[in-house]
Amino acid sequence: MYQLKFTTLIVGLNPLLPGEDSFLLTVPGFGSFVDKTVLPFVNTIPSKLQHPCPSRLEKCQPPFSFRHVLPLTDNASAFEYKVEQQSVSGNLDSPEGGFDAILQAALCQEQIGWRNVSRLLVFTSDDIFHTAGDGKLGGIFMPSDGHCHLDANGFYSRSRDFDYPSVGQVAHVLSAANIQPIFAVTSPALPVYKELSKLIPKSAVGELSEDSSNVVQLIMDAYNRLSSTVTLEHSPPPPGIHISYESQCGSSEIREGKDDQGQCSQVQINQTVSFWVNIHATSCLPTPHLLKLRVLGFSEEVSVELHTLCDCNCSDVQLQAPHCSHGQGDLQCGVCSCAPGRVGRLCECSEAELSSPDLEAGCRAPNGTGPLCSGKGQCWCGRCSCNGQSSGDLCECDNASCERHEGILCAGFGQCRCGVCHCDANHTGQACECSKETSRCESPRGLCSGHGSCRCNQCQCLEGYYGATCDQCPGCKTACERHRDCAECGAFKTGPLASNCSLACAHANVTVGPMSVPDDGWCKERSVDNQLLFFVVESEAEGKVVLRVKSRERGADHTQAIVLGCTGGIVAVGLLLVLAYRLTVEIYDRREYNRFEKERKQLNWNQKDNPLYRSAVTTTINPRFQNENLQ
Repeated sequence: MYQLKFTTLIVGLNPLLPGEDSFLLTVPGFGSFVDKTVLPFVNTIPSKLQHPCPSRLEKCQPPFSFRHVLPLTDNASAFEYKVEQQSVSGNLDSPEGGFDAILQAALCQEQIGWRNVSRLLVFTSDDIFHTAGDGKLGGIFMPSDGHCHLDANGFYSRSRDFDYPSVGQVAHVLSAANIQPIFAVTSPALPVYKELSKLIPKSAVGELSEDSSNVVQLIMDAYNRLSSTVTLEHSPPPPGIHISYESQCGSSEIREGKDDQGQCSQVQINQTVSFWVNIHATSCLPTPHLLKLRVLGFSEEVSVELHTLCDCNCSDVQLQAPHCSHGQGDLQCGVCSCAPGRVGRLCECSEAELSSPDLEAGCRAPNGTGPLCSGKGQCWCGRCSCNGQSSGDLCECDNASCERHEGILCAGFGQCRCGVCHCDANHTGQACECSKETSRCESPRGLCSGHGSCRCNQCQCLEGYYGATCDQCPGCKTACERHRDCAECGAFKTGPLASNCSLACAHANVTVGPMSVPDDGWCKERSVDNQLLFFVVESEAEGKVVLRVKSRERGADHTQAIVLGCTGGIVAVGLLLVLAYRLTVEIYDRREYNRFEKERKQLNWNQKDNPLYRSAVTTTINPRFQNENLQ
């Protein structure tokens, strides 16, 4: 866990962010993260789980995935106290479990206390992040389910059950919850988070100093960048509908935007920007479609109901049509085009009569004392033209106050009318969050394999069972293992049930013959007599099973070849090692002998007497003896 000097944030925000402290300072919250508490992400030795830091003298808390410490609050003292009580923790590898923290902070809106205003999430770290697929290293195969899993103590309770979320999942959840992330990271991790920011709409990245002293300025700069950019986007349109944008960003110039969004940058305070949304239909819609437009970072959105007029000849114009209030306008393509001075859907009103008391009475409640159109629209010709997401004869209904699921109004599967979600045919629930379909719960053994119930198209498994269809449990046999003996005895009258096959396998309908099945669809088993058995479990329902068995193929006995091959290989390797050793010794001896001969030939010996040497033999000649010889 990266230790950040949050006291600097608390003390510094007030003088550094005048005019913005009401947005940032009054509603801070706090949470921390480390990583999943399984190998190889953390050390699972009991003593290390209690104190993961290298030094025993350092104050250190046990590792955890994510912990929600403090909900959003306007009590700065409580925020400061909670942060000061935190201590560091540790993990084994460099990447951290920050994606788990981001996802839970965005999904658990009630626990976090998110308000229905602009939302910022400041993410601080000194390293990169784990993403989808990394959990398999720790034996975690189930992908993140996109739900809140905070327990009563604020801990992410199912971090050991679900894999890390993907980048796309994090971007989707943040966008749906209208949360703008600010990544405050140190310089080594900065390039990675810059690339991540390109994939997450309305996000910003800043470099955090090693001592966190610039955190206040970093947040202020990032917030200014986010707030000075206005981005308008739309929900996915139906096939045959093309949407384009034109924007006027404070100047007279109108420029085209991207096909998927309109954007204005460097927008100043109190500056007005305008967007034109052009919707083109290339084919007819079978039913009306509700298109939603919203500005990223804001909770408000505009709903546009799209209709395509495909059964009208728009070239036929009826001048001064009786349908348009007895000739007060021309009827063109089913719509009245009013004459000058006339307004209304049927040109029924004169502009001079718009503010008359008689017409305004139709825009007020029966008591006559309330505001026109409940204060949520304009009165035109005695009828209310409602603003925003209000509806009703007097704009009395708020069509944006319905329940939300994962930050989406009516979960995107219904329409909000007067505060109540009217769900599509295949969904139910207060927020239309529950699907009536059971396709994800179906298995060959029935709904949820008979070990759970199907709720919202997801299996709720009984205790001891798991899997998408509750078909797995610790120690449970697979379908291939359960029906292997019946397939063998029913097809070939062999195997452990051969003597009692008709009774033991009365529930099995076994057929034998050639079949074309993909390799991964076969049950492949080998019997005790080395026979290969291929079969397919076609269905398991109501205690009956249908097995299709492939004609038997006898596996070749390669025992002798394997034994001889292994023996010959070992002998050959041994001989090669001996030959290599002898060759090495021979080469070494030859080199040493040649070096010796070369040194011997280079020697040059000279015989000299030692000047200090005195011979032990002395020769003396008798002079008399010499003279006699001369005579």
